Amino acid sequence: MDLVEFWTVCSANGIMIDEEQREQIKRYCKELIYWNQKVNMISRKDEINILDKHILHSMSILKYYKPKQKAKCVDIGSGGGLPGIPLKIARPDLDMTLVDSISKKIKMLKIFASHTGMRNIKAINSRAEDLIHNNEFKNKVDVVFARAVAKITKLYSWVQPILKQSGEVVLLKGGDLNKEIEETHSLFPHLGIEVFPLDIFAYPQFSKDNKKLIILRNEKK
Repeated sequence: MDLVEFWTVCSANGIMIDEEQREQIKRYCKELIYWNQKVNMISRKDEINILDKHILHSMSILKYYKPKQKAKCVDIGSGGGLPGIPLKIARPDLDMTLVDSISKKIKMLKIFASHTGMRNIKAINSRAEDLIHNNEFKNKVDVVFARAVAKITKLYSWVQPILKQSGEVVLLKGGDLNKEIEETHSLFPHLGIEVFPLDIFAYPQFSKDNKKLIILRNEKK
């Protein structure tokens, strides 16, 4: 997928990005490939498919979920900045914190974040379960994003203490999630769980790969 096709697919699915944002995506892709040779951020075999397998996958969230303006967001297990950086590029109003437990990745994420040229994006070295000890996050986060990080129950138990009462968790996952969802309903009966198969117009691969978007909401507010 090239940038023109990427922009076309995004537009066809209601994900609007302008020329400046396309340039930011282009620069981010180049830096991700460069630094991936030094620090393993993504699979080496995926380098030629960054735009579709990683950037489009991350931004597909915006077809199904619209964060409120200036939402305080945390990307757990960000790795190479996914989905946090593509989401921040598409929605520059968001306050985005990229979180990863591997210090080498955080060094790279700080470089990526600074090179976006945008405000209110940063990277911190932390485990998700330790964020509760940081007063900047405890009960103050509007949205937690994560991409194939952990089982739903485990991830929610990590981030529940940092979410506002109205906070939401948005997950990109794949495969058969029925058992995970049943377990989540059992352990956290207050949660509303929405599941959206990723049906991206003009790009059927996510459907073929059984990719899904999961949204968790507290129904007892």
